Amino acid sequence: MKYENLMLSGLFVVCLLVCTLVLGAMLKAAPSSVQLAATGSVGNALLAAPVQCALPADGVICPRLPG
Repeated sequence: MKYENLMLSGLFVVCLLVCTLVLGAMLKAAPSSVQLAATGSVGNALLAAPVQCALPADGVICPRLPG
């Protein structure tokens, strides 16, 4: 009985630690769009923008043609 209680309390501590680390990572992380907006640099935003459309250019979804 003592061994089971020790294992359960250890599992509880490990689960609590993992949940705390995941929550801390979610609260600390910032999306790249927020980081780009915070710097205020247009050059960084243009470098992060894709050169070509990811979808096939049919004139409706991707009206801008490269060139």
